[in-house]
Amino acid sequence: MKTPADIITRLQMVAQDGTKSDRRLASLVLSDPDFVSKAAISDIAARIGVSEPTVTRFCRNLGCEGLRDFKFYLAQALAIGGPYLSPEPVSRDAREQRIASAITGAAIAAIERVAENLDMTTLVAVANRIAASQNVLCIGSGGISSMMATEMQNRLFRLGLSAVAQVDGQLQRMYAAVAAPDTTLIAFSVSGFARSVVEAVEVAGQYGAATVAITAPDSALAKAAKTVIHFQPLEDGNVYKPTSSRFALLAIVDMIATATAEARGPKVLENLRRIKQSVNMLKVDNPRLPIGD
Repeated sequence: MKTPADIITRLQMVAQDGTKSDRRLASLVLSDPDFVSKAAISDIAARIGVSEPTVTRFCRNLGCEGLRDFKFYLAQALAIGGPYLSPEPVSRDAREQRIASAITGAAIAAIERVAENLDMTTLVAVANRIAASQNVLCIGSGGISSMMATEMQNRLFRLGLSAVAQVDGQLQRMYAAVAAPDTTLIAFSVSGFARSVVEAVEVAGQYGAATVAITAPDSALAKAAKTVIHFQPLEDGNVYKPTSSRFALLAIVDMIATATAEARGPKVLENLRRIKQSVNMLKVDNPRLPIGD
């Protein structure tokens, strides 16, 4: 029997388009998954007034062997996505709080946490290595990590460094294969288990490149890289709000960029001046605007 890939989606579909009894059973599971995951088949059947064989047929219609198999997949789905099915109701204080305050407060807290736990000795050593590198390869997969790889490239090229970002898994491995001892690879992964990123780090390391991972400690990526800047996200449980971890990760990127600029010294200033001059001539002449808009 085919294993259901996403039991919650199947339940939602059945709750809309299934038979009368299946719709009632699906609605029960979606509204009270904790009860269904623990109750006996007789209790489930009695709860909505159907027979036990009807419950069994319902489970089989979902692609499961029976109730026990269904409970296994339900528990798996709840462990992964449970908070998104029945999130805690927003408290009165949170409802009355401005969205701007919620976002900025969480961002500030995330940055302060990472600053308190960051090993600045390691970070500065990484920056010194980047400053002396012939080539810098920045890689990351997924939403946050891919953006950080691109931002790292954006910060480094203006310092006169040959930096490139790759977020495609195949290209990450290809670029890693042409790395050399004067290459520095910077890998981002919040989880530390993005396969393409881990493999690229391993490949680059085989050719003598300095490999740096900004990732969770004790992860596969942390074990693959020669140098690790530990990054452990801590969420606040608000499933409606975008993750605040990216602000903390961006702070690390900016710290590395600043330390790299200081390591390279005054020679970076001419590049920055040229970029500022060029960009400002294409738009309003305002010296207070940031470089690159």
